[in-house]
Amino acid sequence: MGNVITITDAAAERIRDIMANRGKACHGVRLGTSTKGCNGLAYTVDYVDEIDPSDERIEDKGVTLFVDAMSLIYLIGSEMDYKDEKFQSGFTFTNPNEKGRCGCGESFHV
Repeated sequence: MGNVITITDAAAERIRDIMANRGKACHGVRLGTSTKGCNGLAYTVDYVDEIDPSDERIEDKGVTLFVDAMSLIYLIGSEMDYKDEKFQSGFTFTNPNEKGRCGCGESFHV
C-alpha cells in the first residue's frame, strides 16, 4: 500500500522550514482531525516530540509525517499542500473523503 497521504513539494519545504526554525528537535509533524466548527471536523498539524506507536508513519520528500490512528480513516487519500498567498498562508488539504465544508472553510464533514 502506498502512502495514505501525499504531500506536495511546497508542503514538504514548509515542514522542513518550520522544523529547522523550531529551536527544539522533534521527530516530524503529526496530522490529525479534531472536533471543531459547524461541520464537525478540522485538520490539525502539530510537532511530534514523542512518537505514538499507533500513528501511521509516512516518509516522503525528506520529511516525516505521522497520522494519528483515530484520524486515519478520514484522511486516507488526501493531499497536503502549502499555500503562501497575499492575505493568507497555511497548509491546505484536498481530501476525497470530504462530503462538505463550512462556509469559512474551517471545518468539514465526511
